Amino acid sequence: MKRMKSFFLSYRTLLRSVPPIAFALFILSVFAMNLLANKSLDIPLDWLALDAGILVSWVAFLCMDVLTKHFGPGAATLISITAIAINLLACLILYLASLIPGTWGAFYDFGELPPINQALDGTFGGTWYVVIGSTVAFILSALVNNFSNWGIGMLFKRHPDSFAAYACRTYLSTALGQFCDNLTFAFLVSHFFFGWTVVQCLTCAATGMVAELLLEILFSPIGYRVCASWKQRGVGTDYFQNIGREV
Repeated sequence: MKRMKSFFLSYRTLLRSVPPIAFALFILSVFAMNLLANKSLDIPLDWLALDAGILVSWVAFLCMDVLTKHFGPGAATLISITAIAINLLACLILYLASLIPGTWGAFYDFGELPPINQALDGTFGGTWYVVIGSTVAFILSALVNNFSNWGIGMLFKRHPDSFAAYACRTYLSTALGQFCDNLTFAFLVSHFFFGWTVVQCLTCAATGMVAELLLEILFSPIGYRVCASWKQRGVGTDYFQNIGREV
């Protein structure tokens, strides 16, 4: 019981310590990438398949890398689980909204065709296998990303706060995490329910990883500056004091 109280005290302190904008951006990116995962992209290559979730999933991984660098892998994973829990709550609200009788704006734009209204209810209401698949994939990829990021960072003893150290730990962990996320979702959902072949699942995981990694590389200077700013401003001091660690 004492350990449980200590855990929840640290958890509440952690939630208060994460800057609101970073927390909000992280949650929004998790919600958006799971919603966009419902749409497969039309690509003129039989062996290649991608979903629209790649447009924003890199944002979630950038946030996790920043959180891991500053707060540690355990804290980053707790925040990731919190984000996915909020995403599930949002999915539940959208599902309930899809059950309420009514019409979407597109219903009138396209000549009041009932299938359009039904399709929008189905998309925003969510499909159980997409929600479950994306949840499992994100939790696994968060664990892989956060702890590989931390492990790689431990190798930089002399200059742990340099951009070279940040880039190395971020790029490698993002590649591993993104591949895990894409591959897990592809096999759990796309292979069984969308009819993707094993080759398409593997190429989706690899090409999606490359596309998202390139965006991560492009915006990594921003992530590095955010980490430096947080350390300079002493962000999370209460949390670090609670767990007995320096900022």
